[in-house]
Amino acid sequence: YLLTGPLEPTNEAYAVAKIAGLEMCKFYKREYGANFISVMPTNTYGPNDNFDPITSHALPGMLGKFHKAKKENASEVVLWGTGTPRREFIYVDDLAEACVFLMNNYDAEEMVNIGVGTDQTIAQLARLVKETVGFNGAIKWDITKPDGMEQKLLDVSKLKALGFTAKADLQTGIKKTYEWYLTNA
Repeated sequence: YLLTGPLEPTNEAYAVAKIAGLEMCKFYKREYGANFISVMPTNTYGPNDNFDPITSHALPGMLGKFHKAKKENASEVVLWGTGTPRREFIYVDDLAEACVFLMNNYDAEEMVNIGVGTDQTIAQLARLVKETVGFNGAIKWDITKPDGMEQKLLDVSKLKALGFTAKADLQTGIKKTYEWYLTNA
């Protein structure tokens, strides 16, 4: 549904830059025969992510917040928004494998979405991260902070038709990411 509606105001500049890059690759391929392909990944997470509670994306930020709260025996963790928006997440190793797969098996100018094809609410994600970290306190939602788009879910039917499906389910990916975080962050 790219370019079929208005851009979300909280990430408009990023969206415009991404769209420009996708279009540039398409037209370089068309005009010069350059073997470029473009992919549109969903929210990606995993080892070496940015876990900073202010500058990170939702999942790694939650891992960092819940871990800190557990260490400090905090009674609650405050998260942004209402918890109702829906997001899709892909483990970084699956994204990397999908890119290599496409380089070897795809040669068209249309972009390919890379994701898992399922989503969950931010509140569901928070409960899963809380459980993975082992935090026993409450989750509090700061509704003065933005939710962003109501839903970010990719149609991955083209990727699946080509023969690729992500391997890591969300629970396994979060567990692997948290194990890395405990050793390296």
